This record gives sequence, structure tokens and C-alpha cells, in this order.
Amino acid sequence: VGYVTREIMLLEFSSSIMCLILAGKVGSNIASELGTMRVTQQIDALEIMGVNSANYLILPKISAMVSVIPILVTFSIFAGIIGAFCTCWFAGVMNAVDLEYGLQYMFIEWFIWAGVIKSLFFAFIIASVSAFFGYTVDGGSTAVGKASTDAVVCSSVLILFADLVLTKLLMG
Repeated sequence: VGYVTREIMLLEFSSSIMCLILAGKVGSNIASELGTMRVTQQIDALEIMGVNSANYLILPKISAMVSVIPILVTFSIFAGIIGAFCTCWFAGVMNAVDLEYGLQYMFIEWFIWAGVIKSLFFAFIIASVSAFFGYTVDGGSTAVGKASTDAVVCSSVLILFADLVLTKLLMG
């Protein structure tokens, strides 16, 4: 149980699944915010004032996602392992010593780093794709909703594809 929990948390759940969830929530918010700014001509006003609107609006979102999501992935790994301990303890499935042995059995530290590296790529995908769809909205509020939905779908597909490629590259 400990071995399987560790492998699942390190390789897929903490990075891929959590970033898919964040793509739905954060990606939608980014696309909606920028889309609303485009539709209400706030971005045009920034450009008229001489501000580089893409640099001013998009770069902070990308840098925030790239710096925060690896921390969330690390927290997710610890929370998953603590959850496994709590489940074994309260449900009486097995004792903590056996679970700890399974967690330590054939431990490969690279799996933690692979999850963090993958999360960096996923964070960039979420922020940049969502910002692109929001920044390039044409139309009204319906177009903003469509851009938000398209950003989530495209980000999710790209995360799954990037997960496949990165896992193959990082794991050999």
C-alpha cells in the first residue's frame, strides 16, 4: 500500500491531476479576466497610454504560476502521504510501520524532482494558453465565456500531452 501510494503520488497525482484541476479553475479565471478587459477596452486604453499591455498583464500571471505550482505539488505529495497514514490508522487497514516500509521501499529521489519539473511545464502551459485565449477575445460576453471554455479544454489537452512527453523524457 505504501509503495503504490508513493508511486502514484510522485509520478502522476501530485503533478498531473492537480494541474488539470488548476487548469479548470485558474485557467478559466485568467482567460475570463483578460477577456473581460479586452471586451471593455481596458487593454486598448493601456496600449493608448503607451504601456506594453501583454507584458503588464500576462507576465505576472505566468511568473506567479511557475513559482507557486511547484510549491503546491510538493504540498500535495506530503498531504497525500499523510492522508495514506491517516487512512491506514483510522480504518485499521494496516499499521504505520508497514506503510512506512512500503513508502521507503526502493525509493528513487528523482521521482520527486520529475514531478516538480513537470509541474513547471504545466504551470507555464496553464498561464500562457489561458492568457492567449483571454487576450485575443473578439466580441462580447459570449466570446469571453467561449474563450474561457476553450482555454480550459486546450490547457487540459496540452497538459496530458506534455505529461506523456515529459514522463518519457524524464524517466527514460
